[in-house]
Amino acid sequence: MTEQKQDLASAKRTIDKEVEALRMMEDELDDNLVKALDIMQKTTGRIIVTGMGKSGHVGTKIAATLASTGTPSFFVHPGEASHGDLGMLTTDDSVIAISNSGETKELSDIIIYCKRYGIPLIAITKNPDSALGRAGNVLLKLPDDGEACPLGLAPTSSTTATMVLGDILAICMLERKGFSKTDFKQRHPGGKLGAFLQKVSDLMHTGDEVPLIDENASMQEALLTMTSKMLGCVGIVDPSGRLEGIITDGDLRRNLSPQILTEKPSSVMTRNPQTIAPDVLAAEALGVMNNTGKGITQLFVVQDGKPVGIIHMHDCLRAGVA
Repeated sequence: MTEQKQDLASAKRTIDKEVEALRMMEDELDDNLVKALDIMQKTTGRIIVTGMGKSGHVGTKIAATLASTGTPSFFVHPGEASHGDLGMLTTDDSVIAISNSGETKELSDIIIYCKRYGIPLIAITKNPDSALGRAGNVLLKLPDDGEACPLGLAPTSSTTATMVLGDILAICMLERKGFSKTDFKQRHPGGKLGAFLQKVSDLMHTGDEVPLIDENASMQEALLTMTSKMLGCVGIVDPSGRLEGIITDGDLRRNLSPQILTEKPSSVMTRNPQTIAPDVLAAEALGVMNNTGKGITQLFVVQDGKPVGIIHMHDCLRAGVA
């Protein structure tokens, strides 16, 4: 067998072994998961996640996922806990302690502290009869099916299962709390994800920046408004302030004639133009502009039929919405 084939075969064995562990964990899920979630939901403080070594690295990710999905959480290193960081735990908190074997010595001080002060302890381990398994108020059992590592030593299948179990807790809590895209955005203001979750109301032009004229205005006023606002269009509103139509650069080109300045804006405008609501994601507004097939580069933002703003394609692109 060539080296390439050996590598591919090894990769597939690893995947198969880790999937097997996840299937085993799926089959073993029981009411203890619900009990753990009840503890977490009743917690008025923070969910403290702890673990040593690879379990600690996974625990850091679990704490971050919980925090970003509406369940306040942070990671406490068990070694540091024994040297003062136990002070981070309060009786309003709950603890998730992770140890594949359940016999990690460094967790002993946190376990004792939880017992002394009545702090709920959720144990994640493959061994129910271990020190951690017996100490936990609730046990979430990891699959005991060995590691994907051919030596049976490097944490592989066990850490994958722990990671997935953490995701299960986070998603279940998210659904229990009715966590929304708006809530998610508040916790992810930066980067591509933050840009994607921005709403039209976050990017739209408002107030004097919105190019609007009365239905009885002259064409000259329409052109001056389009030029001064620099958004490539002007909206026409009726006496009640409702949007009647829009004149774009394209409308002007299509109706260009020596008599255009004598025309009424209503004779040139496009009636019932495409609009968008302010609480829609900016990504959706960009999709509308891209998918109409009419070369739309701006949308009036309308609420109850009245324009409250305008969003341009360039606003979306500058904000990183694409």
